[in-house]
Amino acid sequence: MPDAHSFRDGSPGQTDPNELQQEPDAMNELIHDLIGDWHTAVHAAIKAAALFVMAVIAFRLTTRRAIAQFAPFDWVAAVAVGAIVGRTATASDASWLTGTAALVSLLLVHAGVTRLRLVPGFQRFIDPPLRVLIHDGTVDEVNLARCGMSHEDLAAVLRQAGYRSPADVHLELLESRGMVSFVGPDDRHPAPGG
Repeated sequence: MPDAHSFRDGSPGQTDPNELQQEPDAMNELIHDLIGDWHTAVHAAIKAAALFVMAVIAFRLTTRRAIAQFAPFDWVAAVAVGAIVGRTATASDASWLTGTAALVSLLLVHAGVTRLRLVPGFQRFIDPPLRVLIHDGTVDEVNLARCGMSHEDLAAVLRQAGYRSPADVHLELLESRGMVSFVGPDDRHPAPGG
């Protein structure tokens, strides 16, 4: 019985030349899939550099805020910019102009949302509300649950701020940016005229 490497005419022991050609083609295809074409890599590098420069210029023209002051919509914009730069740089069907248009559009919408935060009705919609977690040493269980914090999370935040227990705190606030602020018993300011 002829083996798998026999000619179609049934001659045993002889390898089909078409099969030999298919094996190197498959290997070349695998190498090309892993490494790619150097022209494509150069184009991707140029597009990535150009998009990075464009993102730096666009961010320079927008409002500057520290990462610690980022609101949730700032994080969405930052991640989206990274996705646009990454996708456009490596996609053969997306040009630099397409990526730049998407980038500028996103940053214009971000600037609009940043300005809408200054309008009181929109601010409540855009920024999460400030939450009182501790008031006069008493933990507000409802707000703690709304913030997704456990008592262990609260204890860790207290320790990091140098407080031993909630009883040592006059006021603990979860700010709209996600940072925690404390007012200790000694930090209370007297009422004006008092």
